[in-house]
Amino acid sequence: RRERLSASTRGRRDTTMRIYTPAEVAAHSAPDDCWVSFHGDVYDITRVIAENEGPLVQPLLRVAGSDISHWFEELNEDSEDEKDGKRAAPVVELKTHVDPVSNLRRPYTPNGRFVHVPPNDPGVDWDARPTVPWWQDRTTIVGKVSQKMRAIRVKNVLTRQEHLMEVPGEETLREIRARYAEYNWHAESYAWRVLRRDEKSGALEFVDVDMEKTLEENGVVDDAKTFEELSIPSDAAIPVIHLYFTDDLTVA
Repeated sequence: RRERLSASTRGRRDTTMRIYTPAEVAAHSAPDDCWVSFHGDVYDITRVIAENEGPLVQPLLRVAGSDISHWFEELNEDSEDEKDGKRAAPVVELKTHVDPVSNLRRPYTPNGRFVHVPPNDPGVDWDARPTVPWWQDRTTIVGKVSQKMRAIRVKNVLTRQEHLMEVPGEETLREIRARYAEYNWHAESYAWRVLRRDEKSGALEFVDVDMEKTLEENGVVDDAKTFEELSIPSDAAIPVIHLYFTDDLTVA
C-alpha cells in the first residue's frame, strides 16, 4: 500500500532540527510564531514582531514563513575575522538604491519600510542609538533551509507499506529516519537498505546504508533532472529505500 505522506508538508514545529524544508518554514507564519529565511538561514523573528508593534512590522508579517533573500545583497563568502584568522559569518546587508528625490543612496524597501530601517528623514520618533538590525542578529537563527529537496520512497518490506517523502538532500539518513518516525514509531527497529550492484560480481544486492551519511554519500543519486531531460516520467527517478525488520521492538 502506497501512501503519500510527505514530511515536508506537516509543518514541524521542532526548533532543534538542523535542516528545515521550505514547507516547514512556511508553517511559522503567525505574529506569535514568525519565521523567515534568507541566504540559506532560517530566522525566528517572533520577538522582533512582539517588541515592535505598529506599521513597521506589517511588511514582515506579509512575508512570514517565506524566503526573503531578494531583500538583501549577495553575501561575500570571502570575509574573514582578522582577530584570529578564522572565517567569520558574512554580514547581511540590505539592498540599496539611489532615491530619485534626494539623489542619495537609501535602503531599497519596495514593500514598505520595516523594523530597524531608518526613515529617509529621521524625526524625533526615530531612535538613532546604535543597534544590531534583526537581519544581522545571528542569535535568532534556528537552522538552515534546504536548498536541495528530493523525493524518496521508503518501503516497509514487512508491512508492504510505502511512503513517498520529500526530504532535504543535505540531511543524513539518521535525520531522515527521524522524519520517518512520524509514520512508524519503531523506525529504529529496521535495517535501512538500498539496492546496489556489486562491483565484482555485477549482481544486484541489498546493502545497509550508512546512517551518518547523506543519500548522495550513500550512492543514492538524484536522477530527477536527467530523467526530465529524457522525457521519462519523474516517478521512475525516485529511489526506494527498503526497511527490513530486525525483530527488535525495544527501539522506539
